[in-house]
Amino acid sequence: MKPYLIAEPALRRLELTITRRLDGLLQGEHLGLVPGPGSEPAESRPYQPGDDVRRMDWNVTARTNEPHVRDLVADRELEIWALLDATASMDFGTAALEKRELALSALAAVGFLTQRTGNRIGTHLLHGGGVRTLPARTGRPHLMALLQAAFALPRTPPGVAEPLLGVAAEQLSRVVRRRGLVVVVSDYLDTPETWEPPLRRLTARHQVLAVEVVDPRELTLPDVGILTLIDPETGRRREVATGNARLRRRYAEAAAGQRDAITQALRRAGATHLRLRTDRDWVRDLVQHVIRQRRLAALAPS
Repeated sequence: MKPYLIAEPALRRLELTITRRLDGLLQGEHLGLVPGPGSEPAESRPYQPGDDVRRMDWNVTARTNEPHVRDLVADRELEIWALLDATASMDFGTAALEKRELALSALAAVGFLTQRTGNRIGTHLLHGGGVRTLPARTGRPHLMALLQAAFALPRTPPGVAEPLLGVAAEQLSRVVRRRGLVVVVSDYLDTPETWEPPLRRLTARHQVLAVEVVDPRELTLPDVGILTLIDPETGRRREVATGNARLRRRYAEAAAGQRDAITQALRRAGATHLRLRTDRDWVRDLVQHVIRQRRLAALAPS
């Protein structure tokens, strides 16, 4: 069967889930997924602790000898770009969803909840064959075509060399000219040093939402006897005796350290961090994230 014939009913079910549970939550608020009211400069005001130093108004500061920042006004029309990681490490899941399915759901949520207000959305699709770019356009037909293209991406055979997330982020920074929202959906398993600098360059101009996709077996190792592990990106195999409590403890400690390194790198890059898990209600986690960001925005100095 052709991929689009398989994708169409799945995407319609996904759209129904998203619109039923999230409809109206983000409508009319383009940047509900990230803190901050927009990207266009407005009036200057005195600096207050907690303000973003990247919004310093140096001209007013020089004239008054007092630090000033320039507020932002809401965009009337937003350009959204998504970088979707569909490399081999995303083809993994031990709960309700594979990581790739959850990543596609997150991309669909952003698209369905923003395209109705006339926003443009484009994507960078990162997979074993390289990076595929779909230009930013408006309308539901474009969004459905974009999601179908992401749905139909082939799986990468183990051992095939793939582009790094950092390379795709660097390419995206050269493509996206207009200020807007950039959503990067990945498991961020590449070494942070490879993707943190290009992500920081994106946040210097755009508001960036980093969606981290996690499976529970990446955090803890169950006691299931001898387990054969396969690295999906290199094809390497290793048998592990999971009955060893010390091994399971070391695995959990290493996994926690890896996730903490990812969190710290995203914070240093200036991206807003949203973690979604394949064993949790991802829609509820998205809602909680939106509510939390809106509260932070409301508490920010006006």
